Amino acid sequence: MVPPADPEPAAHPPALAVIGAGYVGLATAAGFASLGHRVAVGEADSDRLGALQQSRLPIYEPGLGEVVRRESEAGRLAFFADNARAAAGAAAVFLAVPTPEGEGGSVDLSAVGRAIVSLTGAALAPAAPIVVKSSVPPGSWRKIRRMLDEAGMPSPLVVNPEFLQEGRALDGVLNPHRVVVGGEDPAAVDLVAALHEPLGAPIVRTDPTSAELIKYAANAYLATRLTFVNAVANLAEDLGADVGDVLAGLAHDPRIGSHYLTPGPGYGGSCFPKDVRALIAAAAEHDHDLRLFRVVVETNDAQLDRVVAKLRDGLGDLDGAVIGLLGLAFKGGTDDTRSSPAVAIAGRLLDAGARVRAFDPAVRMAPPGVEAVPDAISAVAGADAVLVATEWPEFAALDPARLAAVMRGTLVVDARNLLDREAVAAAGLRYRGVGR
Repeated sequence: MVPPADPEPAAHPPALAVIGAGYVGLATAAGFASLGHRVAVGEADSDRLGALQQSRLPIYEPGLGEVVRRESEAGRLAFFADNARAAAGAAAVFLAVPTPEGEGGSVDLSAVGRAIVSLTGAALAPAAPIVVKSSVPPGSWRKIRRMLDEAGMPSPLVVNPEFLQEGRALDGVLNPHRVVVGGEDPAAVDLVAALHEPLGAPIVRTDPTSAELIKYAANAYLATRLTFVNAVANLAEDLGADVGDVLAGLAHDPRIGSHYLTPGPGYGGSCFPKDVRALIAAAAEHDHDLRLFRVVVETNDAQLDRVVAKLRDGLGDLDGAVIGLLGLAFKGGTDDTRSSPAVAIAGRLLDAGARVRAFDPAVRMAPPGVEAVPDAISAVAGADAVLVATEWPEFAALDPARLAAVMRGTLVVDARNLLDREAVAAAGLRYRGVGR
């Protein structure tokens, strides 16, 4: 996953700027730096900036810290509080700022606007494009174009969406399945495409609206697929079938395959929930009802309630119950808790009067009302029930006999189908999985 220490850069590769040092911005900057580019990153958060200037990663992302440290020491990667200074001389400026969910599923573009204003007067290279990496709904480029015009920046605009997976962000930059570049200025599109050519991935050149829609359509499809899998798992559970066997049978069909075919507590993270709702809202602006995706959102929310129901059915009453929660991140391999099913379920448990004690290997701060503990056994000790909510490998390695020895109750709800159910039962515990 970590690129070689001595990349083969092109002769005198152009300098680049990245505005925003989150998951996307950091991975993008580190990836281009490892290809030999000189990359300057602008970051408004002083704490995050201070950490990065000392080559400390402010987020949990395997492999990325080593590359940030290496490229910083090599002088190819630098971090600035002043975005205009970071963009000085850049052949392209990548915007990787947050685009949080707004009212009614719409997307808040205010951070994009502030980033553009902060670049006013920056001494960019001639014809340097502003490249949008941030997730923005289809049609947003027109609003961003107006922002640029109002700021007196005639720079060409290019939409270059990211398709990264947290936990594998750097690999997503350096080994993409495809690169999408959309814009109205052919020269700007060619420039951004050329920056990605060394990666050897197919490059899709298109218009900006199509580029934006490709990103949202991809996430909506994957969210739908995960929701479909959970629907099948729930049916298998009610019928007495085994979803593992059912999905294994499906995966052998080459039209289906095995990817994103794992049941769980529902999808989460910074992309799927927000992007599906944003796509529904964007379609509604054009009087188009995306009923399929509205059902996906409703079904995903219902999956969270179904997990809580397993605990309630197994305990009889959640009021006063102690729940040992294993996992807070929305998936293993990251510390990101945005729209995390684990956090959403914890909130439902707290509302029902339960006491929630949680451990996550990467998440250091628990949500309000949840007690954070230093290890999995501390979370389980004295618990009436254990809930596996995030698929960290170390949870799969837990000894069920040890869990049984420290628990007060006997219920184990495995919302990730991570544990060996026979071993759990052999330890005298009651196992409830998904679709099992």
